[in-house]
Amino acid sequence: MMDTETQAIILSDSVDKEGYQTSYPRFKKLRELGLDPLFITMDGHPHVIRAFREVWPKIKIQRCLYHIQREGMRWLRTYPKTKAGQELRVLLSRICNIKTIKEREKWIQSYKNWLNHYKNFVKSLPRSNIACKDLKRTMVLINNALPDMFHYLNDLKVESTCNRIEGFFSRLKADFRRHRGLSDNHKKVYLKWYCYFHNHH
Repeated sequence: MMDTETQAIILSDSVDKEGYQTSYPRFKKLRELGLDPLFITMDGHPHVIRAFREVWPKIKIQRCLYHIQREGMRWLRTYPKTKAGQELRVLLSRICNIKTIKEREKWIQSYKNWLNHYKNFVKSLPRSNIACKDLKRTMVLINNALPDMFHYLNDLKVESTCNRIEGFFSRLKADFRRHRGLSDNHKKVYLKWYCYFHNHH
């Protein structure tokens, strides 16, 4: 977890699997130490979102636009077989470029138009067809994320993507690969020192 203003790492740990059981106690400890965030920008992991909202009930969650775009376009594939999929892919390709309220309203209206035109068609598609199933998944992804996609337009301090923390994590993984011989315990120690020196750079 990174503070977007200072880019300091405020939480780092090594866990077998990200989820509610690993997130809740760590978030609770941060709250006890005085952390009271107004916003969090994150991917759509439902169990981690649940942990955030239980620890900080008033927090607003900004869904990472890049994660939505990447996941949706991966499901739709490079060349969707249906016109509905082709048009939805074009809409997804635009979300990371939305910078104003006007652009947001235009995009939402375009998506609503798409939904009105294709919703029944998408629901009628056979469940056995993987490409059609993924089109439904993409539609559900956007529907679930839409209420929390554009908080950043109302507050300049809110990040629209997780790019800062993802960039940090990419550098961390690259440095880990240079030390492949480390034991699991030494990897955890390495992580702590890595974040420490990052914060004191």
